[in-house]
Amino acid sequence: MSVYDFTAETLEGAPAPLSDYRGKVLLIVNTASKCGFTPQYEGLETLWRTYKDRGFAVLGFPCNQFGAQEPGDAAEIANFCSLTYDVSFPMMKKIDVNGPAAHPLYVWLKHEKKGVLGTEGIKWNFTKFLVGRDGEVKARFAPTDKPESLASAIEAAL
Repeated sequence: MSVYDFTAETLEGAPAPLSDYRGKVLLIVNTASKCGFTPQYEGLETLWRTYKDRGFAVLGFPCNQFGAQEPGDAAEIANFCSLTYDVSFPMMKKIDVNGPAAHPLYVWLKHEKKGVLGTEGIKWNFTKFLVGRDGEVKARFAPTDKPESLASAIEAAL
């Protein structure tokens, strides 16, 4: 099993098979618009713009499971990301990342790269997973890890 076996849905409601990203390095992030880490959108956009021509993509997955910090609908999320942070990387439909309704992609990501002390649960918004060109999870980064601090790991994966 690899990341390419999963399908997401864009904010606009279109199917987004992750197999469309085959051969690329991915940074998959659960996001929120009203979080203390929300300014990381700026750093994620910088990473996307810096490396996208080398086969890199950021995929944002809005999630409202942490402090109800992503209460908006798809249109509100898209508008916020565009107007506030000029986000141009792909944003997906709002999902759950923990619990019985967790998106299958996140069930797999958490199992592949466990968190602190071997826990699988996502602790907060802006947890990041780095996926290599082979579709395998290479690293998991905490919400406190700023996007700019991931540049060397991304370059190594590229």
